[in-house]
Amino acid sequence: MVDLTKNYFELFELPVSCQVDQQRLSSQYRALQRAVHPDRFAGDDDRQQRLSIQYASHVNEAFNTLKQPLSRAIYLLKLSGRDVDMERNTIMEPVFLMEQMELRESVADIKSRKNPEQEVERLAGQVDADIHRYLQKFEGFWVSGTDQDLDQAETVVRKMQFMVKLAAELEQLESELLDD
Repeated sequence: MVDLTKNYFELFELPVSCQVDQQRLSSQYRALQRAVHPDRFAGDDDRQQRLSIQYASHVNEAFNTLKQPLSRAIYLLKLSGRDVDMERNTIMEPVFLMEQMELRESVADIKSRKNPEQEVERLAGQVDADIHRYLQKFEGFWVSGTDQDLDQAETVVRKMQFMVKLAAELEQLESELLDD
């Protein structure tokens, strides 16, 4: 069964790192799911079935956390003793907030553009590049591990969260444009 005391990296037999081997993560996920999937325990007693559901849920949560750069970064901060409260701590640099406002205005104006699909693609590429850049910055701060650098890592994670939300909005907009 799954050892619920292991951190997510240990669970998947991966090094604790900002970068994750996605193929190995997926492979380990499939192996763990085969071992704990509730269907394997359908004929067992209620206790064993409940444990199987709990283990499968834990494996799913761990996989989803490690798969995505933002959630993985937040988890790494948690492992470093930082409980990042993304909802309450939203203080940002004015320059960053202005850039976000400009990006949001660009997104709002896309449908009125001559070639909206091309504009969505351009902005999505810019946002993806920003997310990658923030992940690299985060990694530098996280690896250092000093209190001051972990403070900076938290700030970078909050910025990355803005960009991840914007990327999701652009995906939704692209889907809407393709449906029209």
